[in-house]
Amino acid sequence: MTVADPTGARSAAAAAGVRPGLEEAERVELTVGAVAPGGHCVARVDGQVVFVRHALPGERVLAEVTELHRGFARADAVEVLTASADRVEPPCPYAKPGRCGGCDLQHVAPEAQLDWKNAVVREQLTRLGGLTDAEIDRLGVRVEPLPGGSLGWRSRVRYAVDGAGRAGLLKHRSHEVVPIDRCLIAHPAIQELPVLAPSGARWPDADAVETVASTGGGVSVTAIADGVPTPVSGPPVVREVAAGRDWSLPASGFWQVHPAAADTLVGAVLELLDPRPGESAWDLYGGAGLFAAALAGRVGDARVTLVESSEQGVTAARENLADLPRVEVVAARVEAALARRRVTGPVDVVVLDPPRSGAGGQVVRDIVAARPRAVAYVACDPAAFARDVRTFTGLGWRLAALRGFDLFPMTQHVELVGLLLPPA
Repeated sequence: MTVADPTGARSAAAAAGVRPGLEEAERVELTVGAVAPGGHCVARVDGQVVFVRHALPGERVLAEVTELHRGFARADAVEVLTASADRVEPPCPYAKPGRCGGCDLQHVAPEAQLDWKNAVVREQLTRLGGLTDAEIDRLGVRVEPLPGGSLGWRSRVRYAVDGAGRAGLLKHRSHEVVPIDRCLIAHPAIQELPVLAPSGARWPDADAVETVASTGGGVSVTAIADGVPTPVSGPPVVREVAAGRDWSLPASGFWQVHPAAADTLVGAVLELLDPRPGESAWDLYGGAGLFAAALAGRVGDARVTLVESSEQGVTAARENLADLPRVEVVAARVEAALARRRVTGPVDVVVLDPPRSGAGGQVVRDIVAARPRAVAYVACDPAAFARDVRTFTGLGWRLAALRGFDLFPMTQHVELVGLLLPPA
């Protein structure tokens, strides 16, 4: 039911291909349906698809339209008329419509957040991966929580800086900065830093401020201006502890943001892949070398090849794996390294940990052509993972096992580790 037409103009909706009558900033009553990727639930207004944030399946809400697109609209639930039993009061005052866009699910009870992520994974594997319900049921995937609870876990926080020099976080799908006094999912040591406006801190020359509370105990602050990092406080090189090793990397370098994530992912990869002495291995998109080191510990004198394109990642890998002479670090894009035969098969086992966009069809085909006995795929985006699974299965491979991990509580993100096997 349409409640209001605040603009009185129909041209924007018509131009966007949306049904006449649905306007930006309009408020509508609607019943919320199933969850969707991106922290939304799906609803319909006169047949028009509306992706609604800050809602839960089954709720009746008053939603404000925030965006109009061809074929769908986006909206925020600004008032809950009939609440789900899984709804809770968000612990953070900024986790509300029109405010910080960092946490998608603070209004959802912790166990229900896991159910939400399970549903998204299943939907993506079905719709994009081409798997049947029976195949997904056999996998028995269940997103698992990590130790430490839902708050105070994020060990790396990048704050944006507004025009007044105040640090904060961005609104959802926006470059607008919301100045905040505290981020509740940030590590306690980060929450204590004098970075945000209540401390009087201003960053007039910075575009962003990066903060790190490492597993090795260091706490660092780095100002970013035009992409150039400048250390402000704490060590510029931080120490991380994972997979039985110490790791040194720049404070602005990539590392998993949950303190338990690195060990969790290494454990899952080794369990599923089961690398054996004498087996050759590839670590594709290998970063600082976390999985390469774990593989080297299992395959003995066999060669492990790590491929990484980031200059910072390559430097970190070469420094951190210097004691492992059988690990070769190749500085190249994975696509180029495979296409130009910088790395060549046959190979026994592969760890594939691509960026959010996934590996892509050509990389998958090149891996299959190298004839490994197994591939462990580490994925931070269920949609990209599902698309790549479809490519693998189209080549006769199968998804034999899948585990999910809640590496990012209070957000819509989920991490997957899948085992892909060739035809018997």
